Amino acid sequence: MKRLLATFYVAGLTMVVFSLTMLLPLLMAYIGDDGGFTAFLDGFLLAFGGGAAVWAVTRRCRSELHARDGFLLVSVVWAALPLLAAIPLLIYFDRAGLPLSFTDAYFEAMSGLTTTGATVLTGLDKLPPSINLWRVTLVWIGGLGILVLAVAIMPLLGVGGHQVVRAETPGPMKDERLTPRIASTAKALYGVYFGMSLLCLVAYRGVGLSWFDAWCHTATTMGLGGFSNRDDGFAHFDSVPVELVAMVFMTLAGINFATHFSALRQGRIRAYLVCPQTIPYLVIMLGAGAVISAYLYFRGIYDEPLEALRYGMFNTISVATTTGFANVDYAAWPLIAPLTMLLLSGFVTSAGSTGGGIKMIRAVLLVKQARNELVTMLHPQAVSPIRVGGRLVNPRVMASVLAFMVAYGLSIGVLTSLLLVSGLEPVTAFSAVIASINNTGPGLGPVGPMGNFSVLTDFQTWVCTFAMLIGRLELLTVMVLFTPMFWRK
Repeated sequence: MKRLLATFYVAGLTMVVFSLTMLLPLLMAYIGDDGGFTAFLDGFLLAFGGGAAVWAVTRRCRSELHARDGFLLVSVVWAALPLLAAIPLLIYFDRAGLPLSFTDAYFEAMSGLTTTGATVLTGLDKLPPSINLWRVTLVWIGGLGILVLAVAIMPLLGVGGHQVVRAETPGPMKDERLTPRIASTAKALYGVYFGMSLLCLVAYRGVGLSWFDAWCHTATTMGLGGFSNRDDGFAHFDSVPVELVAMVFMTLAGINFATHFSALRQGRIRAYLVCPQTIPYLVIMLGAGAVISAYLYFRGIYDEPLEALRYGMFNTISVATTTGFANVDYAAWPLIAPLTMLLLSGFVTSAGSTGGGIKMIRAVLLVKQARNELVTMLHPQAVSPIRVGGRLVNPRVMASVLAFMVAYGLSIGVLTSLLLVSGLEPVTAFSAVIASINNTGPGLGPVGPMGNFSVLTDFQTWVCTFAMLIGRLELLTVMVLFTPMFWRK
């Protein structure tokens, strides 16, 4: 019981810190007098008060958390923070007389914090700047949280795949406990994240965006979240330089941030070359973008090769990195192209990046495992251990990866079935689940790049919300909470 309360102590403290992030849109609303001030003031007081209450009740139960406690901690935090983040949205829309249910507000907040980028809101151009600032900042904050999850915490929880990249992580993250050493790791990664965000902001400003538009799209580019303060997203700008900046920084954000840190520390690109994920990530994503661009040109979708390259490459990179930006309605392309892009969103991004999906490292391990099985079929006595980056892969890691893939496939099947039973047609149901569980954002059909998720019923919205949560927390992290053995002493 003491360790359970200690978990909630950390969660309460996290809620208090998170509530402070509402001060930024609160300040903007006050200075700009855009109508959002009281919503953020009340939201801040409720969020801060709720977190402080949890912290006060559990403050005498502080103790060092073990890896086992991490499963409950990350699940509680990532379920509670969207609840707090939804408060200002609910208050503003209610006082403005605009329709927004609790279901939709929670979905919007969950989409932001998990860096999914799916939205239920319309009329984004007409919303107060403070509301749009809050939405995109949720994505940026979510990206910060994901770095700690993916690089510092997930390897210790043994969910498969992330253990392989532990050697790339700065700091002595080799313990079996969640210790203050995570702080040193987080600081190193946050430094890279902040620095790249600043460069992205300046680059967007340099190609003509206003400072506000530049920050809105910097936050969602670096978080690979895809939210925009424009209803038509990147199509609003219709600018090749703006799209080039987005492509460069989406690509960078899809690489393990620990690899970025190592490259900066060493002052050379060797860290990228020896990383088991970076080269496959770049080759597959850019290669697929080139193939899709060529396909669009030869199918006559675009008359000019450069035009096909522009739209094919931008949208392929956007979907493959699970960002979800769109500069054209790619759902109107021949079905094979958007389906291929959604497939890429399932595995292309690196573990340790802000992207979603199963991650490139798991795909690499699965390919190596398949190759080993073929070798074993031909040479039953052969011993062919799996190596990644020159290191032997523990069989326990491979077992975790295979278990993850089973959970991934079953989750997609079950959640898609629920949406089908609820009345969605197959392509929309499947793409909505894929886009949610991979934290990609837009799917196909009504939930495609030029539509949004507001067409879903409350039940369907909750299914997608749950998919976003388990997808961000690597599935097994949440599923283990529903097993009796987890709650036994």
